[in-house]
Amino acid sequence: MDPQPAQTDKESESNSGVAKESSPVPFEVPFEVPDGGFVAWRTVAGAWLILFGTFGYAHTFGVYEDYYVRVYLTNHTPSSIAWIGSFQLMMPSLMGPVAGKIFDAGGFYAVEAVGGLIFTFSVFMLSLCKPNQYYQVCTAAASCLPPVMTVWLQIFLAQAIGMGLGLGLTFLPSVGITVHHFKRRRGLASGIVMSGSAIGATVFPIMTNQLLPRYGFAKTIRLTGAIIPPVLVLGNLMMRTRLPPRSKRGANTAPPNIKSFFVEPAYIFTVVGNFVGLLGLFFPLVYIQLFSVQHSDSIDRNLVFYSVAILNASGALVRVLGTYLADLYGPFNVQVACSIGGGTLIWAMLGIHNGRSLVVISLLYGAFSNAYLALAFACVASLAKGPEEIGARTGVVLALSSFGELVSSPIQGALLTSDYHWIRPVAFAATMTFVSGACYFVARTLHARVTSTWRV
Repeated sequence: MDPQPAQTDKESESNSGVAKESSPVPFEVPFEVPDGGFVAWRTVAGAWLILFGTFGYAHTFGVYEDYYVRVYLTNHTPSSIAWIGSFQLMMPSLMGPVAGKIFDAGGFYAVEAVGGLIFTFSVFMLSLCKPNQYYQVCTAAASCLPPVMTVWLQIFLAQAIGMGLGLGLTFLPSVGITVHHFKRRRGLASGIVMSGSAIGATVFPIMTNQLLPRYGFAKTIRLTGAIIPPVLVLGNLMMRTRLPPRSKRGANTAPPNIKSFFVEPAYIFTVVGNFVGLLGLFFPLVYIQLFSVQHSDSIDRNLVFYSVAILNASGALVRVLGTYLADLYGPFNVQVACSIGGGTLIWAMLGIHNGRSLVVISLLYGAFSNAYLALAFACVASLAKGPEEIGARTGVVLALSSFGELVSSPIQGALLTSDYHWIRPVAFAATMTFVSGACYFVARTLHARVTSTWRV
């Protein structure tokens, strides 16, 4: 070892009362982030790939809703079919506390690997499901598989529970990993990561709509699902963590007190705003293709099958732009604007009467809704007192919001009915999105008083 320079009297005096350097205690100093660099941006790229292959695939459900209603599950109502998509999208939120706890404890790689395996397995099990096998097991296919695997041969379990569980284990850690590498540009980094789901939700619907008429359900699932394993493996190899496991962070890093979050009014209104918003936000994503098919007399049939892809394509750029604006003007300020814009455009769905109006509304709604979803994470993260709290705070918000995601599409489907009264679910979804904006505005006002700045 190099010899240590002698301490000056001034340094000795200033260090009096401080323990000698014997064995350094990790993470006793504030956690520093590089806010960039090769490893940081490579991690962003890896997380982008994870969301491309998981959430991007899951957001194809608008295509499946249309296909199930018209072709594959004709003995079920739109409301009952919508339970598949709503349960699938609910699982990432419900699993938020579990994934967040494992992530905070240092189990990032394990939870990503397990989640990716479950998601991939469920996709390929979905390809074995037969028509009208909503929750019944297909006995012909079951006879070819071990008993432990036959339970997955039902559309609801494979697509709703299995894929949803995989999403739940991978989503929060993939977005939360940006906290390890970014602070000033955290919103931008999170937006880039979440744009992966928007790009995936553009690619997979186009592929699915093109392949279904040619190859049928089973082969289409296998062809689109073949993209998922290499994407997830590459994404996991690219990501790196920096925050040490909680057990190695020293005495001052006890697990966050979750009860203390609920004495903060801004946090409570954020929870309520996110819950209410998810009751309405996914309506166009799930139903816009079915709505367009029913109005196909005045809309080009080929364009109809691109409606979900168009909606998600606009979200790829706007998720990045929205989170960049959040870094400049504050996530709550931008979130309020996105809520108002989203609610307005849900109402505008009733005005779709030709190809031009379908494209315009799909583009604009995709922009506002994707920005809303990306900013929800940024809003919660901005309330945290340190990086070690972000997983817990976000996990709680996601878990409580999951019930909104679970019942949203079935409620909208029940309001729609088999007679297709579109104004009922449109009014419900738009109202919920406006109420969400009001809650975020209250949370923004309360948080601004604490921070003494309007940029929140």
